[in-house]
Amino acid sequence: MLVCIWSPKGGSGTSVVAAAAGLLVARTTPARLVDCTGDQPAVLGIAGEPDVGVRDWLRAGPQAPTDALDRLAIDAGRGLTLLPAGAAALDGVAPEAGAALAVALQSDARPAICDAGRLEHPALHALAEVSDVALVVVRGCYLALRRAVHHDALELAAGAILIDEHGRSLGARDVEDVLGLPVVATIEARTSTARAVDAGVLAARMPDALARPLRHALVRLGCINTERAA
Repeated sequence: MLVCIWSPKGGSGTSVVAAAAGLLVARTTPARLVDCTGDQPAVLGIAGEPDVGVRDWLRAGPQAPTDALDRLAIDAGRGLTLLPAGAAALDGVAPEAGAALAVALQSDARPAICDAGRLEHPALHALAEVSDVALVVVRGCYLALRRAVHHDALELAAGAILIDEHGRSLGARDVEDVLGLPVVATIEARTSTARAVDAGVLAARMPDALARPLRHALVRLGCINTERAA
């Protein structure tokens, strides 16, 4: 299974949500976290940022060998493997390469969580289109919802993950009404999550305010095998 997590606006918490989702899935079965933005090593507390990664695979085109992805992999611990972004740019990469990456990930028995950022490149849009589940991360913010409504990938999303900030007037029901999507998880924006990321201990000390609603959503969407979890 391939789960693509994206957001219409930067700073929404997409990379943290994707990392947490990968870690939660990996608690029940070996999983892969696909980094298309370059932020995952920092989120997971992994020293260094590899120069070669998924972007290089995409640049090789739709005929890139599937087994080459395993040669890019980094052990992120706790059953999770990271496929880093690498330093290459996506300029000139065809949409077909993104679709091919999605198919290659789906051909593996291990579930994959993809941090697709803002889907700024056609190849990433194609990846989201072929993925089994696409989730959009939004804050209860007028600007974020406005961008989401006008984003051409919104129709691909199975649901929204709301980052709930104290003091915002827009809640889950407002998001559902505006986007026409179910809010599958409401995650409170707490300093405990920021501290876990800043300290590089998200894998070991994921705050319950992040883990509980996200795990519930992943179970609901069939991304976590509850029998194995038991």
